[in-house]
Amino acid sequence: MSNPDAPFHPIIYVRGYAMTEREQDETTADPFCGFNLGSTVYRATPTKDKPARKFIFESPVLRLTSDHGYRDIYENGLDIMDDDWEGSIQPRSIVIYRYYEQASALLGSGKTPEITEFALGLSRLILRVRDLVCAHPDSGVTPDDFRCYLVAHSMGGLVCRAFLQNAALGDEQARRAVDKVFTYATPHNGIDLAGLNVPKWLNVADMKNFNRDYMAEYLDLDVLRNRSGRVDWLPEEAFPSERFFCMVGTNRADYEVAAGLSRAFAGHGSDGLVRIDNASVWGVTAKGEMSAPCATAYAYRAHSGYFGIVNSEEAYQNLTRFLFGDIRVDIWVDIESVQLPPEIQGKPVNALYQFELLASPRGKRWYLTRRMAEEHSVACRSHQELIDPANKSARSLYLSSVFLAKHARVNPEQPSLAYSLTLGVRVPDYEVERKFWPDAHFEGGYLFRDALVVEIVPPQQSGESWTALFDWQSDQIGRASRPLAPQTLKTGKLIMSIPFGSMRSPGIAGQLRFVVSAWNE
Repeated sequence: MSNPDAPFHPIIYVRGYAMTEREQDETTADPFCGFNLGSTVYRATPTKDKPARKFIFESPVLRLTSDHGYRDIYENGLDIMDDDWEGSIQPRSIVIYRYYEQASALLGSGKTPEITEFALGLSRLILRVRDLVCAHPDSGVTPDDFRCYLVAHSMGGLVCRAFLQNAALGDEQARRAVDKVFTYATPHNGIDLAGLNVPKWLNVADMKNFNRDYMAEYLDLDVLRNRSGRVDWLPEEAFPSERFFCMVGTNRADYEVAAGLSRAFAGHGSDGLVRIDNASVWGVTAKGEMSAPCATAYAYRAHSGYFGIVNSEEAYQNLTRFLFGDIRVDIWVDIESVQLPPEIQGKPVNALYQFELLASPRGKRWYLTRRMAEEHSVACRSHQELIDPANKSARSLYLSSVFLAKHARVNPEQPSLAYSLTLGVRVPDYEVERKFWPDAHFEGGYLFRDALVVEIVPPQQSGESWTALFDWQSDQIGRASRPLAPQTLKTGKLIMSIPFGSMRSPGIAGQLRFVVSAWNE
């Protein structure tokens, strides 16, 4: 029997790290552990001295309630983990994992348990939620078909991974119940400050939780860590990588913790605490081979605060489309050729190509993903990588994943789901014989930059096929009229490729590749 309320399963929120006793007490005193906080401002540019703009986002909790009919689970001042709580809960429930209560001086011992204890507690909570949903007279859910979502901020994502990846830290029935995982700004590969990983011996306020050696222990990744030096690997046998989403922040300037010292030590290419290249996860096969990146999107948001990533429209839209959406599009770029300026052809050249990406749905004032050079969030490849015929994999770059949803359409009568995508490839700083080549350099120039509108219509009934249209906006503004011919894979996914660029010198040419699949069928 399938779950009749799918894909609207219970959502379990897992908050991030609380360093001090005061922060732990504040977390304990908050019914929603910060997920109830909204925002009225956003940065329109990556320059902090520019004024903020007004944009009201009510909070993830309130929007899930108003948009999708979710509700909290508190009754008569009690939480479902309290011994004298009675009753049942509906599938569309928001559950807060209140794991800092036991560490708080208000409701606990004042002593913070190990992160492994938090993972074990998450397992118990999932089974409790399962039992209460199955007991609801209108749910129609059985223990076998019960599913839930894990949504976590910062260290909360590591709590979720420890539970999922380490068989000793939870019940297998609880693990099987997890349908999808969404993380905001989680340090999946640890935290680096001033270029150094947080040391394992730093037990103060449990900061060792972000040391890669210690992470390898509680994530059960010793073999993989010793091979790669990284711990942002998600074994497919533990949890399928395609059901895992990483929301990455790129705004370090607005992270005010420790009077700005955190962002200073985290450096450029971070959200003020977590470095961008440490905030996502890759799937890995049973043989220890990298398979595919988890779905990833980028937002110009800080780790937390007024301009934080959790209380943002961008992250909320990615969250709800990932959980409840209809179409998944993984966006790749495949490079076929790069042409140097005529004056330096044939000379030893060093160059770094930066690939920018902006994706926005029709009729909205925000981006689903935003990767910009000024925000240090671009995908990069060196000149040598792109011209090496033996290194074919380096010429394919994963850029982001976009989820489209019928419920989010501006016009519900339109059968198509559409978005605009801007691709930019910056002119690199060419170095010839290890010296900067200034003769034809103009800062901020592009080898290629254009916007693309893609309109996708999924099958409306059995037996129909997918249809897709596109147009580069340099050819036709605001329209998508040229048909795309998709190629069907054995997995049922579609491949749609659109050529871009030119063979001029200097120049770059290749294809945008969209891997499209139905979602939540």
